[in-house]
Amino acid sequence: MADAVLYDVSDGLATITINRPEAMNAMNVEAKVALRDAARAAADDPAVRAVLLTATGRAFCVGQDLKEHVELLSAGETTGSGGVMSTVREHYNPIVRALTGMPKPVVAGVNGVAAGAGLGFALAADYRIVADTASFTTSFAGVALTADSGVSWTLPRLVGSSRAADLLLFPRSFSAQEAYDWGIANRLVPADDLATEAARTARALAEGPTLAYAALKESLAYGADHSLDEALDKEEELQARAGASEDHSIAVNAFLSKQKPRYLGR
Repeated sequence: MADAVLYDVSDGLATITINRPEAMNAMNVEAKVALRDAARAAADDPAVRAVLLTATGRAFCVGQDLKEHVELLSAGETTGSGGVMSTVREHYNPIVRALTGMPKPVVAGVNGVAAGAGLGFALAADYRIVADTASFTTSFAGVALTADSGVSWTLPRLVGSSRAADLLLFPRSFSAQEAYDWGIANRLVPADDLATEAARTARALAEGPTLAYAALKESLAYGADHSLDEALDKEEELQARAGASEDHSIAVNAFLSKQKPRYLGR
């Protein structure tokens, strides 16, 4: 992977680190390609059982690199392949699809400001651990653009449609505490503890019942836009799959023998 994004796999945990601290982790083309490829690699690797998405420096990700954006706009090409606005199709959509669609849990360790697409990447994770000094910004309309990177889908599901409309129509920053109060942050931790706590949480998930986590992730996504009857049928299907797994047998036997289960992810 390119230096703009670091990728490491260790004992079932893939750590993806956005690494442009000098630009507050703004996404230029190099970073977007690297993040897309890293997310896809983690999704496709059977050895990866959980993913930690985080960043270096004082920002999580401030979204599009506007300096590069202006240069590409000045070149005249906008929507064609390689054009400045094709980045939604070529980069942002694949990144969000990989994060939300992979059958393994994704933890976002939000160390600083998450703005625009950076907010979208954080919201695409299944679990967000947020430094108490971090902040979030819905910056799209502030530069005369609409939401992308999945924000139009993820944000209202977390905060409700009314608050989502308010935040997007009147773009502004909101604090880590507000993110926690509104249900965006699952946990707030002191900034100095963010790296340790995010890694510890992601590691615990990597050591857990991977197939059950995948089923939970699938059922939550399915239930968000299906009827109760359809959700019940989906639960039946997924529970049958989980119940037939080796991990379920391991869990039951460990419970009966009062031992800690050692899951295999199958």
